[in-house]
Amino acid sequence: MTLTVRVPEELSARIPAEQRGPGLDRDAVRLLVSRGTEVSHHAFGELPRLLRAGDLLVVNTSETLAAAVDGRIGHAHVVVHFSTRGDDGRWAVELRDPDERGTTRARAGGPAGTGVRLPGGVRMVLEEPLGAGSERLWWARVGGPRGSGVLGLMREHGRPIRYSYTERDQPLSVYQTVFALPSADGTGSAEMPSAARPFTLRMVTELVSRGVQFAPITLHTGVASAEAHEPPYPERFAVPEASARLINAAKAGGRRIVAVGTTAVRAVESAAGADGVVRAREGWTDLVVTPERGVRVVDGLLTGLHEPEASHLLMLEAVAGRAAIDRSYEAALRGLYLWHEFGDVHLILPAEGPHAEHCASNCR
Repeated sequence: MTLTVRVPEELSARIPAEQRGPGLDRDAVRLLVSRGTEVSHHAFGELPRLLRAGDLLVVNTSETLAAAVDGRIGHAHVVVHFSTRGDDGRWAVELRDPDERGTTRARAGGPAGTGVRLPGGVRMVLEEPLGAGSERLWWARVGGPRGSGVLGLMREHGRPIRYSYTERDQPLSVYQTVFALPSADGTGSAEMPSAARPFTLRMVTELVSRGVQFAPITLHTGVASAEAHEPPYPERFAVPEASARLINAAKAGGRRIVAVGTTAVRAVESAAGADGVVRAREGWTDLVVTPERGVRVVDGLLTGLHEPEASHLLMLEAVAGRAAIDRSYEAALRGLYLWHEFGDVHLILPAEGPHAEHCASNCR
């Protein structure tokens, strides 16, 4: 799916919401709501009144890593984006050329055997492309005198990945969501699962008090394809037993299951069988949700606003239909909504109808 719209540069969110004025918090963003082809405009703070008691929010607990590290190939300065750690200890990495506006220019990796010098005497060697025909992401092996490896390198010398539409580098805390938890092995997401960024502890408390439930899952995001908008590569995920039970109970009770972010959709749909039953599962997923495949579990989605060429739009179409996505993006442009990870958000809910009216009064 490609939208026939163009997003003006001035609609890029350049700084986080809480930095736009005194007294603001990260929830000071706008909320576009789609119910079928009906569109309405809200503040994100209205979310508790837009959801219903019994609704289940599926949230990603992956912690964002300081995944951008400076390095050198010969005399050339490069920036390494550490994307994903493989089961064999190698890392999928992306090399970029630095400039004054963030690490914005992707460069082809390779050839195999190319060495990159990293801080602290660490050396990285590119071994092979991540996938057939891929020049962007390469499997690389990292070694050096420090026993802490890549995760220690990121903690000491890394910074969050950012792109040219943002105004400046930000501390890592800006890229953590309220749901983020450190993983047992220290791994996390190369880029923030940003749909959850506007949530605050105050908002979560209010939602719980109103009867909204939360089902945590984990999906560690890789490095996005900022230029070519490639489909996501395989990513590591986990759906715990307790969350599978919550999701299945909500589904059996006719209650709405709303994923917070495309990562949450990918994880929970990867754990669902053809019968729509979600089972506890962890490992790697290469699932790409398309309209042809459809969704088996989620009824709605809270997500950011995506570039017109982004592969994520296929997932949105699978959840809501092409007409609904076209209508909502036209409304977002007319309403001057802000794009990208610090921008406004879009809540996609099922179209209202007789079942929705019945559930509003009985599914509590």
